[in-house]
Amino acid sequence: MHRKLAAEALGTALLVATVIGSGIMAQALSAGNEAIALLGNTIATAAILYVLINIFGPVSGAHFNPAITAVFFSRREIGAAPAFAYAAAQIAGGVAGAVLAHAMFGLDLIQTGVKVRAGAGQLIGEATATFALALTILGALRHHPQSIAAAVALVITAGYWFTSSTSFANPAVTIARALTDSFAGIRPADAIPFIVAQLSGASLAALTARFLFPDPALDRA
Repeated sequence: MHRKLAAEALGTALLVATVIGSGIMAQALSAGNEAIALLGNTIATAAILYVLINIFGPVSGAHFNPAITAVFFSRREIGAAPAFAYAAAQIAGGVAGAVLAHAMFGLDLIQTGVKVRAGAGQLIGEATATFALALTILGALRHHPQSIAAAVALVITAGYWFTSSTSFANPAVTIARALTDSFAGIRPADAIPFIVAQLSGASLAALTARFLFPDPALDRA
């Protein structure tokens, strides 16, 4: 379990450092072109997800996301105590990743996000993004487990561009992004509704997957 928690914390830290760090770099180099900045942010995030899932998947399952851990808990694939420990490790790792990103660029280590991400459209976007992510994971694990890293990287790539919220899809990442006043930031006041939307989307994905991808072991549970 110590190795699993270390993998979840380190993986989430590197994911957040990439999300925030690439956002800082993209904004600095894009000369005010937000589309180019978002593209750079997207490519870096998708790339690191592919790598992290491949290297940490065999250790911890590579959740890096309390919403995904909650899905596996609902499917009785992880117990309550390990799920809570996973979520704590993910959140701690996310905060550490934000600090690391700021340190690399010589910024204040802890900041307060000021970017407004509010409104029904953005919350629908977050619920949709997390639904798509969770359903992709469950579907890939059921039918094409060897493609899970690519599938997750691709659904996040799509989510950055087709959702109004740019697809945070992760409560730990959302908390970390509330601690940065950068391209990837979010106001703390907007973070809580985002997290509620994420958990709602993940819950709906778990129910949908149980219908679309029936598992005899789950049906007997």
